[in-house]
Amino acid sequence: MQLLMRLLGTAALTTAFALSGPVPNVQAQTPAPNRSSPSVNLSDQKLDQAAAAIQRVASIKQDYQQRMAGAPPADRSRLANEATEAMVNAVNDEGLSVEEYDAIVDVALNDPAVKEKINQRLESKTK
Repeated sequence: MQLLMRLLGTAALTTAFALSGPVPNVQAQTPAPNRSSPSVNLSDQKLDQAAAAIQRVASIKQDYQQRMAGAPPADRSRLANEATEAMVNAVNDEGLSVEEYDAIVDVALNDPAVKEKINQRLESKTK
């Protein structure tokens, strides 16, 4: 359940990345205080992978939010587990671990230059 909450929290932040243009509410948010960002090699490849994962996680989050909203309460736990698995698989399929993904998002939230690089990749994927 903690993994789901972390992924959903990250998905909420990353959904903001998926919106093209300035993202003022992302800058206002800060990572959880007890969460440390390990040193991450932010090569172009890692940024490409992160941007692709951000898009996929945001899409999965949106899909499962709709499913859960219309689901009976008894099915919501199963759907939450499916959502977690789908988001983890999406991140892993892009060549990142969940920890790497979270760390890159944390760096982007605190470094406007990294955030801009990811936004540029997201914008180029939506054109």
